[in-house]
Amino acid sequence: MLDKTRPETGNRLVIFDCDGVLVDSEPVSISVLVDAMKKAGAEITEEDAYRQFLGRSLATVTDCLKQHYGLEAGPSFLEALRRDLYARFRQSLRPIDGVAETLDRLEYQRCVASSSQMERIRLALSITGLIDRLEPHLYSASMVENGKPAPDLFLHAARDMGFAPQDCIVVEDSPAGVQAAKAAGMRVLLFTGGTHARQETYREEIRNVSPDATFDAMPELLHLIHAL
Repeated sequence: MLDKTRPETGNRLVIFDCDGVLVDSEPVSISVLVDAMKKAGAEITEEDAYRQFLGRSLATVTDCLKQHYGLEAGPSFLEALRRDLYARFRQSLRPIDGVAETLDRLEYQRCVASSSQMERIRLALSITGLIDRLEPHLYSASMVENGKPAPDLFLHAARDMGFAPQDCIVVEDSPAGVQAAKAAGMRVLLFTGGTHARQETYREEIRNVSPDATFDAMPELLHLIHAL
């Protein structure tokens, strides 16, 4: 049985984003954010929200809200956002189709490196039954100075797991995540099988990124990794 707690010499590390890669959470997250912004008096369409916020850290989102919408995302705003999001997660969050089976068959070390807060990562993975396959190797953008598209989070995860960047493969769904992986000197696979990938805005955005490969069914990941 593969020892998931310690990296092996010469092995590879597969770094998974969480939202939109492991769990089908992006439509829920964007919907809750749009509703919260409207309640605070800042109108935005879901299309624009995807374009501006997909794959971004909470710090980046709050900065954008202030700079572009004049909205101070203070403690009360963030607490209401968190409460509504977690309620929606518990009601409707699902894993990406085939991801549990793919993780079970994955022969390489793995970890999660997400723009989300650690509390949210753990909740999402627990609700969807994936946490035992990935814990304790969970990394949040709150652990580094700069979130995606900066490479900080991926480099931190690789360093903590004991892998050089060239031995890492990142699985991402967002343009910001692809940019971060490339800036880190890692190979990157773009997953387009989440519900949010049906958005025309999303399809327009990913035309501008250049991953090593693109796939839309999670079981394909195993073949793609072996081909790299």
